[in-house]
Amino acid sequence: MTETMIAVIGGSGIYEIDGLEDATWRTVETPWGAPSDQILTGALGGVKMAFLPRHGRGHVHSPTTVPYRANIDALKRLGVTDVISVSACGSFREEYAPGDFVVVDQFIDRTFAREKSFFGTGCVAHVSVAHPTCPRLGAACFEAAREAGITVHRGGTYLAMEGPQFSSVAESKMYREGWGCDVIGMTNMPEAKLAREAELCYASVAMVTDYDSWHPDHGTVDVTEIIRVLTGNADKARAMVRLLPGLLGADRAPCPHGCDRALDFAIMTAPDKRDPALLAKLDAVAGRVLGNAGH
Repeated sequence: MTETMIAVIGGSGIYEIDGLEDATWRTVETPWGAPSDQILTGALGGVKMAFLPRHGRGHVHSPTTVPYRANIDALKRLGVTDVISVSACGSFREEYAPGDFVVVDQFIDRTFAREKSFFGTGCVAHVSVAHPTCPRLGAACFEAAREAGITVHRGGTYLAMEGPQFSSVAESKMYREGWGCDVIGMTNMPEAKLAREAELCYASVAMVTDYDSWHPDHGTVDVTEIIRVLTGNADKARAMVRLLPGLLGADRAPCPHGCDRALDFAIMTAPDKRDPALLAKLDAVAGRVLGNAGH
């Protein structure tokens, strides 16, 4: 058994966790640069918690400039075991209405201007993201949202776009009708891929703010309306988060889906060919499998 530590990466409108005991904003340095902001740590219901505002307090980072590698590395360094992404999204489904939550379990990654891996020349690794979220953690998020009285949908495909502009009508219709996507957002990739490389369980809760641009009765995406819905969603998200410690508990068994062992067979580069400088940067993310090799 290890000790559970839940991290919430809060998207637009989510900048705090209510009721956090011994709450402290901590500066965490990483070899991948500075995270989006300081990380708020504390405890909730006897379970260690961490909160990271994805865009920084005051919303200073665009979806493209969020330092995804630094964020995931920093959480790993703090001892986080489970990462819950909470983010705003547009809906491609009539039944996924503004104000609803969707516990996402699949992604289509259309981002193109972001660093997507901790690994590279000098230490090549390939992890599986066939199932990019943790079913155990997703189930806990679904249950917490349901208990909080939120209209929540279990399962869905999230189209990750680069942004920062919203979709054209043609793009929106293609993602919805041609590709079968359920929601669209700008921030869950490469975040989910990096969490898998760091052997962290990851779940994504997408909070619907609008119908994107495909819906003939709702016009184009209106930021003013999005902000109004975001405010209500933020209250719901905090209610959901308050219930998670009780569902997950303080003691944590190994992940039944192997998220915490994702690197067991992933590293391809021969030990004598590994770059010591890159290995040093991977100390938190991959230290379990790399040990001191190459140092």
